[in-house]
Amino acid sequence: MGVSGCGKSTLGALLAAELNCPFLEGDSFHSDDAVEKMRGGRALTDEDRWPWLDRLGAAAAAAVAEHGVVVTACSALRKAYRDRLRAAIGDPVRFILLDNSRDQILARLANRPGHYMPPSLLDSQLATLERPLAEEGVLILETNAEPDALRDAALGWVRG
Repeated sequence: MGVSGCGKSTLGALLAAELNCPFLEGDSFHSDDAVEKMRGGRALTDEDRWPWLDRLGAAAAAAVAEHGVVVTACSALRKAYRDRLRAAIGDPVRFILLDNSRDQILARLANRPGHYMPPSLLDSQLATLERPLAEEGVLILETNAEPDALRDAALGWVRG
């Protein structure tokens, strides 16, 4: 989980490969209207996000039922979004917040040509982000480390 450009897709793909399980890219579950809205520089509302979270949660639940485990990349910026995903998927669900400075994430966003999420929406995502509460049991990783090191830290936490 985390804002756009934090490295969710990179880490998710690495984790899924290591765990030999499906990887669900949350971006691919957005409606065409939501993608166009973001491409146009307009932030999504909760009303835009609920159906997206429901589609992603249902797909993740189906993947867990079939494979026993799934890795999903999703911003999950608010506690209510994480709770909705947990309810759809069932237990256990683990979240990893990929964190970094605004400047670092802006630099990453600038190096993603062709992605529909413009850097201009980063501030709205940062404003929406509700940092996980201790009782949520979310691992927080700063993404200055190499992707393999992040994968290893995540695997140690998930398997631990």
